[in-house]
Amino acid sequence: MIGHHLRGVSLAAITCAVLGLSACATTGQGTEETAAKPSKDKTLAAGLDPATTLNPYPSTYQPLPRENFAVIGATVLTGTDRKIENGVVVVTDGKIAAVGDASTPVPAGYRVIEARGRYVTPGVIDVHSHLGVYPSPGVQGMSDGNEATSPNTAQVWAEHSLWPQDPGFNTARAGGVTTLHILPGSANLFGGRGVTIRNTPSITMQGMKFPDAPYTVKMACGENPSRVYGGRNQSPATGMGNMAGYRAAFIAARDYKAKWDKWREDGEGAAPTRNLQNETLVGVLDGSILIQNHCYRADEMAMMIDMAKEFGYRITTFHHATEAYKLAPQLAANGICAAVWTGWWGFKMEALDAIEENAALVDAPQGSCAVIHSDDAELTQRLNQEAAAALSAGRRAGLDISEEHAIGWITSNAAKAIGIADQTGSLEAGKRADVVIWSADPFSIYARADQVFIDGALTFDRTNPAYQPTSDFELGQPGYGLTAANVTEGAR
Repeated sequence: MIGHHLRGVSLAAITCAVLGLSACATTGQGTEETAAKPSKDKTLAAGLDPATTLNPYPSTYQPLPRENFAVIGATVLTGTDRKIENGVVVVTDGKIAAVGDASTPVPAGYRVIEARGRYVTPGVIDVHSHLGVYPSPGVQGMSDGNEATSPNTAQVWAEHSLWPQDPGFNTARAGGVTTLHILPGSANLFGGRGVTIRNTPSITMQGMKFPDAPYTVKMACGENPSRVYGGRNQSPATGMGNMAGYRAAFIAARDYKAKWDKWREDGEGAAPTRNLQNETLVGVLDGSILIQNHCYRADEMAMMIDMAKEFGYRITTFHHATEAYKLAPQLAANGICAAVWTGWWGFKMEALDAIEENAALVDAPQGSCAVIHSDDAELTQRLNQEAAAALSAGRRAGLDISEEHAIGWITSNAAKAIGIADQTGSLEAGKRADVVIWSADPFSIYARADQVFIDGALTFDRTNPAYQPTSDFELGQPGYGLTAANVTEGAR
C-alpha cells in the first residue's frame, strides 16, 4: 500500500473514489492544466520539437473534497497590507469570494467557523525547499537533490527526484505551509529546474504539481560550484570560472535557439537535435522559466544582474542573499526578490556578513520584495517565527513595519518570487482559498496553525486526527510492529 493516509486509509482509494479513475492517472492531463503548444510542423513527431513538450509531465492535481464556508470573528491579515479586526473570509468553490469586516454577508447554507480571538492569514509559501528530493529523515539512497556530475546540469528537473511520501510535507503543512517550491541543490552553476507543488498528500509527483505554475531554474553563485569542481581539478575553480561558465552556457543557448527559430521559419532540412540543457536556458532567455539564484554576496549579485542585462533575461529571486541589505535599492530597481533567513549565518565565508535586519532593510525601498525562506525540513515548519524574528530586528533598527505588511514576507511576496501571485499568496476575491487559522497572532512564538485549507479543502486540523495525514513511510510495514488490520484501522 502506497501514498499518504487519512485515518490509515490509502489516499489512492480516497482519490479514485472521489475524483474518478481519470484523476488517478500519473501522466494524464489535469483539468486545470494548459495543453502543450503544438508544433508548427504537423509532420514532426511529438517529442522532437521542444515546443510540443513544454510540460511533458503535466499536473494531475485535484483539490481534496471541500465545502463552502466562512471564517468569522478573527483578526485577518490579508497579505495585501490590510488588517481587519473581527473580520470575515468567505470561501466559495475553493476560491476566496469575499474578505471584509463583520458586516460582510455570509451566504445561507455556508458552514460558519467561529474564530474569535484567533488570526487568519493566507497559506504560507516556502520558496526554497528540498523536501521530496532530500527527504526527512534523510538517507544516502534518497539523496537526490544534487546532480553533481557537471557544472551545468540545467537538463535535470527536481520533480523527477521528488518522493511524495516524504513525511516532511506533513510537518510543513502543520506549520501552515500550503505551497512549496522544490529546488535542486546548489553544487552546480546551473543545478536544474525547480517545481512548485501544492502541499497535499499524493501518490505521485504529478498529483502535487501546482497547475500552470512557471518552471524555474536553479543557479548558484560563489563558493559551492567552485569548491565542488575546483576540488576535482575542473572548471570552475574560482569566481572567474563561475562567471565564464554562466556566459558560455547562455551563448550556447542563444545559438541553439537561433537554429530552432530558423528551422521553424523556413522548415528546411532536418530539425535540430534536441538538447535538454539548452532548452531550459532558452526558456530563461524567452522569459518562460524563472531564475532562482543562490547568491550570498552583494558584489556577486551585482555581477549576476549585469550578466542578465548582457544576455537579455531577468533574475526573479536571489536566494539566501545574506548581503542583500547592501544592495536593496538595486534589487528594487530591477524588480528582483530576495529570499533570506533571519538567524542563519557564519557557516562559510560568504555567509559571514549577515545581519538579522536583512529582510527588513531589503523591504524598505519602494517596489521591494523581501521573502523569508527555509532551505530546511525543520525551519519550514516555523516560517512564521522566522518572519517574526526579522520583523522584531527591523523594528529594533528603527524601521516602522506593521504585522499586516510583514506577513507578506511568507505569503504574497513569496508567491511573487516564484511566479504564482496571480493565483495565491493573498486573501483576495478570485484567488485560491489557501487559508490558515492560527491559534494566536502568527508573529507570536506561541501561535500554532489550528486549521489549514488548500483550495478551500480542510487539509490539516490540529484537533482532528482525520485531518492529520500520515505517510506510508511513517506507518511502516505489516510484520514490523504493525499488522494489516491495524494499518486499516488507522494506527500511527
